[in-house]
Amino acid sequence: MDNEKEIQQLKAKIANYELVIHELSAPIIPSLFEDTILVPIAGPIGHNRLKSIRNRVLDYCADHRDTNCAIFDFTGVDMKDLELLDFNTFTIGTSQLNSTLKLMGIRPIYVGFNIQLVREIVQAGIHDEIETYANFNTALAILFNSNDKSLHSI
Repeated sequence: MDNEKEIQQLKAKIANYELVIHELSAPIIPSLFEDTILVPIAGPIGHNRLKSIRNRVLDYCADHRDTNCAIFDFTGVDMKDLELLDFNTFTIGTSQLNSTLKLMGIRPIYVGFNIQLVREIVQAGIHDEIETYANFNTALAILFNSNDKSLHSI
């Protein structure tokens, strides 16, 4: 095999891996409610990852117009993942995501923030703009109550 062909095959393989990484960086999971999605977030969060998450969720919601609620679960983000995080970028990105979803008529809910993330969000002053709960189960319970449903009716 000549070098040019081998290089092209490697480029195609890299492009495929990049697509897989992009898809896995912000998986979108339909929830118990047909109109609700769960976006679990784990690992380091940087500017590009936040932008990717925002774009994936917005694209998904544009394609699935019945989506009324998006739950972002930060339980998988631990303290070591926050060491390199630019909190200014994070708060701006979160605020933009929140505002964009609300303009689309989608209820954004955030769960699973650790204490360091909470401190930075409060310091940035965006905590009044976002709906948060301790964990996914609590958010689901709130959604059940607001939709007059129970676990037994599903």
